[in-house]
Amino acid sequence: MSAVRQRPAAAPPVPFRSELRRGTGPWAALALVLVLAPALIQKADQWQGSWGETQFLLHAATTVLGGPLAVAAGCWQGGRERRRGLDDLRATAGRGPLAQLLVSAVPVAVWAAAAQLLVAVGALAATWPYASAGGPRPEAVAGDAAFLASMTLIGHVGGLLAPWRGAAPVLAGCAYAVLAGHQYTDSGTARLLSPLGPAWGHGTAPVPWQPLASAALTGGLAAGAVLAYAARRRLSALLPLALSAAAAGVLLHGGDGMWRPSPLADRQVCDTSLRPQVCVSALHPGLLPEVRSALAGLHERLDGVGNLPVRFEDRSGAPGPDEAELPMLTPFGGSAVRGRLTDPGQYAWEAAAALAPDNHGCGDGGAFARNAPVDGVVTDWLADDPGRAAMEQYLLDIAEERGDRERTARIAADRAARARLDRMPADERRAWLTRYFAGVDSCDPKDVPAL
Repeated sequence: MSAVRQRPAAAPPVPFRSELRRGTGPWAALALVLVLAPALIQKADQWQGSWGETQFLLHAATTVLGGPLAVAAGCWQGGRERRRGLDDLRATAGRGPLAQLLVSAVPVAVWAAAAQLLVAVGALAATWPYASAGGPRPEAVAGDAAFLASMTLIGHVGGLLAPWRGAAPVLAGCAYAVLAGHQYTDSGTARLLSPLGPAWGHGTAPVPWQPLASAALTGGLAAGAVLAYAARRRLSALLPLALSAAAAGVLLHGGDGMWRPSPLADRQVCDTSLRPQVCVSALHPGLLPEVRSALAGLHERLDGVGNLPVRFEDRSGAPGPDEAELPMLTPFGGSAVRGRLTDPGQYAWEAAAALAPDNHGCGDGGAFARNAPVDGVVTDWLADDPGRAAMEQYLLDIAEERGDRERTARIAADRAARARLDRMPADERRAWLTRYFAGVDSCDPKDVPAL
């Protein structure tokens, strides 16, 4: 009889693979996604449309919210064996303490980094259809992922030292205080060394090596903690700690120079076919068609009018000679959301108001040193304020109830002036507006043509 063929013995389970598939790691990754994703979605109006804002808010959420959660996950994993009373059994295992620690800790670190990368890819993909300039910063994403992995290792060592079940939330609270605390102090050192760092976003970003140096600082501390706890030669912990100290020195030497404005921040993208020209920042050139469309009615009414500014500009600081300031488009979430103006009518009215005089230097009377009612009439005629009619009627009703004849007469005069300007023949109105804009910088009421 032929010998009975025996089945090959099943391969022994690989501890690392088991931990990776069924340990704390998958649950930690799920918790990180459920914390980071809603935090970003809640503020989507503010970051969709800007690579800088997207990556700053992603970085801030990863640091302030993800960091403490990663510490807690690592701490829970680290204290698991000691809570189960397996210390003696682990001491008899063939692997050394360091190998045992890494087999248990690294899967959680891998899952934490993977969760951050998943959220980052989702956020960057959500920004891509609306961002019209610049691009993502891969080194910042890599630095955030490495930071979370390091925090799990630090938490793991904390769990080995304090296997109490309440250690995880306590350590998470301490991590939050450290990571977010520098925002409430004026310490430049804490601000530069903190993983959170100074605020950066639309128009400003760190130099490419800053996220990597920050990740090296945290990673060196994590590796040092692991080696100090589990390595046979505890002095080997000095090497990663030296790396961490070197990274800290680089960050301190870099100072505020590590955060630099984008080269696009001072550039303008203009439509020169209009008068005045319309220019938007080169950081968001995709908004130029939106702005041009919103101002179409304003340009139509200014057609043929002389003494106008050369352009509407969109940059920080006061407008230059022959320029008018475009209403603010940033920070996103106000005038603009996802590449669209939220209220084109209001935006057009604010642009028309920018053509009116800024007479703060006209003495104590300010704008009233000249014929301020005429300025308001011109602004309202060029681009009617969507809420002006309702507000004007509301104020008129109140004035009539109180018997305020002065305010009632003023509102009636404004209405009559707008009606006169609207009834003027086109040529006469263009000539009148040309005279009006000729004296727009004057503080003398005599330079304002009668209406």
